[in-house]
Amino acid sequence: MNIKLGIIGFGGMGKWHEKNATRVDGIEIKAICDSDPTKIIDIEGKNYEIYESVDDMLAKADINTVLLTLPNHLHKEMTIKAANAGLHIIDEKPASLNVKEFDEMMEAVKKNEVFFTVHQNRRWDRDYQIVKKLVNEKELGDVYTIESNLHTANGRIHEWHLYKKYGGGMMYDWGVHLIDQAMQMMQGAKLLTVFADIKSIINDEVDDYFNITLKFDNGITYHIELGTYFLKYQPRWLAAGNRGTVYINSFACDGGIARTSELLNKLPAQIAETVAGPTRQFAPQPAGVLYDDPLPEVETEWTDFYKNVLAAINGKEEPLIKISEVREVLSIMEAAFESSETNQSVNMEKTSAPLLT
Repeated sequence: MNIKLGIIGFGGMGKWHEKNATRVDGIEIKAICDSDPTKIIDIEGKNYEIYESVDDMLAKADINTVLLTLPNHLHKEMTIKAANAGLHIIDEKPASLNVKEFDEMMEAVKKNEVFFTVHQNRRWDRDYQIVKKLVNEKELGDVYTIESNLHTANGRIHEWHLYKKYGGGMMYDWGVHLIDQAMQMMQGAKLLTVFADIKSIINDEVDDYFNITLKFDNGITYHIELGTYFLKYQPRWLAAGNRGTVYINSFACDGGIARTSELLNKLPAQIAETVAGPTRQFAPQPAGVLYDDPLPEVETEWTDFYKNVLAAINGKEEPLIKISEVREVLSIMEAAFESSETNQSVNMEKTSAPLLT
């Protein structure tokens, strides 16, 4: 069957989905709902059914699937309403504010036998896919550390994301993406501990900075840092193994793979004089020893998310965004909040509840 889609919430992401979902054959937008009619703009000539009431849309619209692009605190309520109406559900991230809410949502989904997924679109980001390829294909050798940094100087958070009661803050906005990327890249490894520092730097009510350290049983320590008020940015990615170091400076994928033509078995006998004083360990490398290889090409397309949703609803493919993965990311976010409050690492082997399938 084709997806006949109703979009609930027509802010920034609602408009983005309206422009991109229909790039996939078999997906048709039939209705749009927003409690603020002034937001329903730039749709002239598209013949959508327009609603201000969610209940009216669920009862009357010619749809079989809803896309929830609402403030985060409404995801649980609207998912349960849509499931009880017998509609399939595409939920914007985060799926919910915590694991308890998510489990209640999944009870309604399973009871009504409807399809549910979450728009974790950052799995298809080109910069992420490049690093994932290099790590998983051992192009860097045995990787021991990965840094995923997201910095901006824009400072203030926008619109409802400024308010705690709506589920605002950067952990719920981008943290859910960055943690999801980490868990996808580390598939097959067990997460051992989570340590986090979460702060409000210039936004009074919600977090605008976090630093999360994830330790895995494969020996990799995965660092995630986000801040809305960095006036000088660190590379978007830095991952080091015993055969190379990849660096990617930005979403534009400007970077390379740093390698060495020779590995010193012992340090030189002579101490080098540097601007920092005498040293052997951190003396400059001889000219020509270090060089860069280009980043690999990867094929990735955000519309693959929609293609998979269409195929999964029709029983032709397994969902790429699995319920168990969504729940695991929410549990890691909860652990990060707990760690920041207690200034202690959280042992995930002891605290993680069994994952839903």
